[in-house]
Amino acid sequence: MTTDLVGEPLALADAVAAEVRGAAPLGVAYSGGVDSALLLALAVRTLGAENVVALLGVSPSLARSERALAHETAAFIGARVVEIETHEGENPDYVKNGVDRCFFCKDELFARISDEVVAEQGLAAVAYGENADDARRPDRPGSQAATNHRVLRPLSVAGLTKKQVREVARALALPVADKPAAPCLASRIPHGQEVTAEKLKQVERAEEVLRELGFSDGRVRHHGDIARIELPTAEIARAGEEDVRRALDDGIREAGFRYVVVDLRGIQSGAFTLPLLAVGHRG
Repeated sequence: MTTDLVGEPLALADAVAAEVRGAAPLGVAYSGGVDSALLLALAVRTLGAENVVALLGVSPSLARSERALAHETAAFIGARVVEIETHEGENPDYVKNGVDRCFFCKDELFARISDEVVAEQGLAAVAYGENADDARRPDRPGSQAATNHRVLRPLSVAGLTKKQVREVARALALPVADKPAAPCLASRIPHGQEVTAEKLKQVERAEEVLRELGFSDGRVRHHGDIARIELPTAEIARAGEEDVRRALDDGIREAGFRYVVVDLRGIQSGAFTLPLLAVGHRG
């Protein structure tokens, strides 16, 4: 990983460094997405790899492909990874899938870090990758869990927006600098419908079909027998090409769905949560 930065990326990296300096050894709650990967990289750049550990929560809501990529990215950064098995699926408040589901997921992760990892790894602090845009969104109840567990949020405190996060990540040549957002698999299940391991497996397999067919991004929303596919708007037409259409229909049916539909609005971040919070949204 290159650590040579100039201009705005250097100024932004230094602002984050000021938030983590003095917090060694530091644990970074890490998913492998661009936010947590950048935080991990800047922590290593500031504190040294020996003083940073990536803490990767593993459960049925984490796709296997995301887990593998997280390890590859951490290896590129030069950071050690400790996997933490989480059991949010055993919490009835998580399973019932209200708009606050993310709180219970993050609370489980941070509680297990506090109970099982901090002392074992000798950590002085734990941080996670909330950016300044996330901090302003109303559909991020996990931030309350971070507050409750006194988890640091260096990116948002330093004022880095998502665009700036990607800018610095590109300057550091991080392989996930332009990686599309990949929320946990549970986010594909409408609020009020229970989260189950079977549904998560269906979604994971269905989204594997999208990747196998070469789509650059995509989400499969679980509506019982119906799989509602969200694709980048520029790639929706391709889903209607005969060979692709047949492969999509066959593959997603094999994942356990009866009907397969494509949403003409494309990918919609917060599609299930924001409407319930009465916030106008267009993906």
